[in-house]
Amino acid sequence: MPTSNAVVKKALSRDMVPSEKPKAARASKAARGNWPANPYAEDCPTRLVLDRIADKWTVLLLILLSRRPWRFNELRREIGGLTQKMASQTLKGLERDGLVTRKVTPTVPVTVEYSITPLGRTLSETVDALRMWAERHMGDVAKAQSQYDRTKATTV
Repeated sequence: MPTSNAVVKKALSRDMVPSEKPKAARASKAARGNWPANPYAEDCPTRLVLDRIADKWTVLLLILLSRRPWRFNELRREIGGLTQKMASQTLKGLERDGLVTRKVTPTVPVTVEYSITPLGRTLSETVDALRMWAERHMGDVAKAQSQYDRTKATTV
């Protein structure tokens, strides 16, 4: 059997394809204030904000920060499953978006405290409503999932 040195590359699924260029284009349009007012359009910068707030860590961090300023490790301890990497990435993104401020105090070790901004407070009220909805309806969702799973198990 002949051998080949050709390398076969798997195509990336749609979810794995990097989207830096479209995001960069949307961001530059947003900076100019020149974009379509349609979040369903691919190049609408509204999607940048929706990308941020659709993240569970963003929601949980904003809710906590709306209550009081928090130190970095306090936030990590308070939110189960939040890794240092994800906490750092999410907080940097929130800071960049103007939703959170970061205050560094030159102590040994360095103290870093995060606070919500007025803009972030307007969003935290909205995402807290989502949290309350989830708490109120998690039993209904679990029941619907069980019913769906039973139905699909009998039809397969």
